[in-house]
Amino acid sequence: MNSLRQQFRRALIVLCLLVCVSAAQESASLEEKYSRAQRALTAGNYPEAEQAFEKLAQANPGIAEIHSNLGLIYFEERKFDQAVPELRRALKLKPSLSKSATVLAMSLSELGYYNEALPGLEKGFQSSETEIKRMCGLQLERAYTALQRDSKAVEVALELNRLYPDDPEVLYHNGKIFGNFAFLAMERLAQVAPASVWRHQALAEASESQGSYDAAIAEYRQVLAMEPQRPGIHYRLGRTLLARARATTSAEDRTAAAKEFQKELEVDPANANSAYELAELHRNAGEFEEAEKYFERALQNYPQFEEAHLGLAAVLMSLQKPDLALPHLKQAISLNRENEVSWYRLSQVEAALGNSSEQRNAMAEFQRLHAQKINQQEAGKKLPSPDEVTRQSVDLSTAQ
Repeated sequence: MNSLRQQFRRALIVLCLLVCVSAAQESASLEEKYSRAQRALTAGNYPEAEQAFEKLAQANPGIAEIHSNLGLIYFEERKFDQAVPELRRALKLKPSLSKSATVLAMSLSELGYYNEALPGLEKGFQSSETEIKRMCGLQLERAYTALQRDSKAVEVALELNRLYPDDPEVLYHNGKIFGNFAFLAMERLAQVAPASVWRHQALAEASESQGSYDAAIAEYRQVLAMEPQRPGIHYRLGRTLLARARATTSAEDRTAAAKEFQKELEVDPANANSAYELAELHRNAGEFEEAEKYFERALQNYPQFEEAHLGLAAVLMSLQKPDLALPHLKQAISLNRENEVSWYRLSQVEAALGNSSEQRNAMAEFQRLHAQKINQQEAGKKLPSPDEVTRQSVDLSTAQ
């Protein structure tokens, strides 16, 4: 939580300055001591500020603001056990110190006194002050999780996600919250229904995502043994077989995958993903008429299917039909102008149609996007993510 306290520093300093002005009216001597403490705090010299406010607290035990400021300084220094009594003392003397109540709640949370901290954190999370709301939200996630109130932690995480969608600290902690909640849900599923179809499907999907293809295939087959007509399972089994085929270059797995995609279409004739995967298998095997049929079937059920438009364009080019391929490439580009494959294939089609100017423009855009992609990968800005279907790609050995 270091960054939380760093971002809270400005509010802390402002609060201290306001207190200093009020207290300075009591005497010139007190004003001078406050000024020294203020200068140390403004400079970020917490040891000196701590020492100055400790002396002020000893000499003026009845001034709530002195204890409040000292508690805030202890909080900033992560001396939470020392912050708590000072903040309690301040609030006893002056209950209206709302910021002190919030910092007390956060200090208690840091010390593990979550039940005691909750009321103050929940109130702070309703604050109109952005940074206080953010800090209390992150502490609430911690407290709710520790108290095994996981659904409440998820509620807070969703709200923080909405308010601070690009905050790296919020994203980090929310990732842990969501991951923990998913784990607990799966653990609960294992307890209440260990032999259910849902349990086997969850195990299959988890194994597939981890690249444990043998385990995933076994679990998907168990699901089908229990419910042979369950939608989507033949497709997922086919995808897993296809992934294992790529890893092992197994022709048997590739053939088995095709059979599963076909079975999925028997269960769900509108499954565009299965039609697409069958089309792509036929295209890669040089069976262009069959590939064309399945790509068209995929697009019939999902007209905005970018990858299917690209695949069909490639098939039509192989069948020497560039005029028919052109509209599919233009449609793919209208759906996603950032896909380098679309521009590369468009350059091929324009060349086949004798449109040299359009060919050069398309190739220039491909080269720009490809260079951008390489730069992003080298900079670590784009991480690979799972694909729901096999993505179209460019054969770089032929790219000019």
